[in-house]
Amino acid sequence: MAAGPPPPLDPPVLPTFREEGFGDKFMRKTRENPLVPLGCLCTAGILAYGLISFKRGNTRQSQLMMRARILAQGFTFAALLGGMVVTALKSR
Repeated sequence: MAAGPPPPLDPPVLPTFREEGFGDKFMRKTRENPLVPLGCLCTAGILAYGLISFKRGNTRQSQLMMRARILAQGFTFAALLGGMVVTALKSR
């Protein structure tokens, strides 16, 4: 057996993790699945325009916007489910 210096008795230094705030988590999730925030923004924009049309008395435009809002919500939901599937497959 070779006579060398004894191994160090100090425990190895473990990496430290910092707390993830709301903004950091939001940006990370947006980078992971950018279609969900885009769908939410589109849904909110269409809803706002539909409510403005309703207030102005333009019922035809208001009904059209409410139907478009349903489509935008469906797109957002599909993007959310798609992101969940991709994340589940990536973790395997």
